[in-house]
Amino acid sequence: MGVSYSTAKWLAPASFLIDFASQQYGLFSSPNMQDVNDANISFWSPQPYFIGAFFFPQQILQIAWLYRLWKLDPSKQTERVELDTITHYVPYYAIGNLCIATWMIFWNSSQLKASNVFVTINSFTQLYYIFGLLPPMNTSSTSSVLTHLVAKTFGGIGVLDFLHNTSAGFFVGEDPSTAVKVITGLGFAGLSAASDWIFGGCMVYDLLALTVGQSGSWRTLLGAYTVGSAAIVAAKNMAR
Repeated sequence: MGVSYSTAKWLAPASFLIDFASQQYGLFSSPNMQDVNDANISFWSPQPYFIGAFFFPQQILQIAWLYRLWKLDPSKQTERVELDTITHYVPYYAIGNLCIATWMIFWNSSQLKASNVFVTINSFTQLYYIFGLLPPMNTSSTSSVLTHLVAKTFGGIGVLDFLHNTSAGFFVGEDPSTAVKVITGLGFAGLSAASDWIFGGCMVYDLLALTVGQSGSWRTLLGAYTVGSAAIVAAKNMAR
């Protein structure tokens, strides 16, 4: 999947603006995002303020990335290499933004099974790109660093979005089964073990959001998973 420079320059910012507008709709409509969340609590419901706290710095990263997309000149060889790094991700970035914008419409309408379709497409699209297509980071390239930050934070919060919507859409009011506890632990351990500092940090953040959002023995177990995930990410990346 690829797009031309000219297409990337309108597709990426257009999808960003559509998603940003949908987020404002989600915040200020009635019911709003949190109202729907509070009415559909389940075993993978995070503390909602953690999602809001993640949103602002993620938007700043995306704006910086989009600025380079517009600033770089493909007629200059050195800048063209930088631009190639950015445009390679643009189709997957746009799919993610459009899916999340559509998700918001269904979420705020309390059609959570329908919204789950779009959050699932986004989450697995981002994971596919991160683990299957994203070239290794070139720390001497601002475009490479920004692309890794944008893709991995998009995918990182996408994991939490997927878990949240799945539990809210299909298991409202349910406590975690043994299978859910095992899947959560093994899933986050596996993702943490395969991660660098960026995506791994997102996994720790996701688990912390889930820990604060839950209660009782499940909260205690999630807290242990958070510590374990942090240890795995630190050990894996310090051993490099």
